[in-house]
Amino acid sequence: MADNRVGDAPSLGCVSCEAAMASWALGAILTVLASLIIAANVLVAIILLCHIRKRGSKGLCFVLNLALADAMVGFTVMGLAVDELSQPFPASQQFCILRMAFVMSSCAASILSLILVACDRHLAIRKPFHYFQLVTGLRVGLCLVGLWLFAAIIGFLPVFIPYFQRISNHWKCSFFNLFQPSYMLTMFCLGFFPALFLFLYLYCDMLKIASVHVQHIQEVEQAGLGGGCPPPRATSDMKAMRTVAVLIGCFTFSWLPFFICSIVQMACPECFPYKVIENFLWLLGLGNSLLNPLLYSYWQKDVQFQLSQLAAGVKRRVLLHLGNGRCFLGRNTKAPPAVSCLELQD
Repeated sequence: MADNRVGDAPSLGCVSCEAAMASWALGAILTVLASLIIAANVLVAIILLCHIRKRGSKGLCFVLNLALADAMVGFTVMGLAVDELSQPFPASQQFCILRMAFVMSSCAASILSLILVACDRHLAIRKPFHYFQLVTGLRVGLCLVGLWLFAAIIGFLPVFIPYFQRISNHWKCSFFNLFQPSYMLTMFCLGFFPALFLFLYLYCDMLKIASVHVQHIQEVEQAGLGGGCPPPRATSDMKAMRTVAVLIGCFTFSWLPFFICSIVQMACPECFPYKVIENFLWLLGLGNSLLNPLLYSYWQKDVQFQLSQLAAGVKRRVLLHLGNGRCFLGRNTKAPPAVSCLELQD
């Protein structure tokens, strides 16, 4: 009997060592992911803020709100990363519930911001001549306030309704240790499924409008009146459709596996291990907050131009600092003009 106990001790030590290594690995991944999310979204938010101050575009406020919501996702995930790296973390049940509520509220705000961006682009295509009369500062502000209120309600439902809470003595602050499976079903019905359905509807309607425009362009070209160049309206519509299509694809790819596997795990707990959902599929969903600023940096020429100007300004400052205030240029090299963030041109 004593031999069995002595033999079990190393095995228990190996299990705890493997658990600690897995927690450190997850904490490191969360730290890197959260840092990238914060850096990318803060940079895009600064660029968009400069562009909004320059042009006064109300529609870009929705994109700015998306960047801020994604940056908040990064800040909340950073707290979870600290917990993983500082095991064991003796947190109380209420503290863990509040922390996860902030995480879920930020994710809900990000998803709802995607919906507002898609609706804004759809309205610009559907009613281009009335767009600036419909999208006013007051309406944009009301939409953003309503968005954050609804996101807070979704995220803090377990705080307001104890029925969604799960009593657990486990020290780890994780989704399945704190919340009942019914809360996941509520999130699916109130957040993900309506967003996906609305995305698909808006994109199909954009395709319908674009097909009508393409048919009209073809008729004009056949009549010899087109001049060989597509009108600006058609180009703008195609850019808006491309942006919404990429947003839909990335949103679906990021969050659909997490919600589907969570629903399956809720119906059949033995069919799918929840650790896979928490450690892998949830990270895939959080990756959507990193994809959003990268997509806008790649597709939007205004953001690309401003990024290049900021990079050029940083490079000039570094060269001036290394040269003790003197910029050493080549023989036939002209000094690049200084462009501030408020001098954005088309």
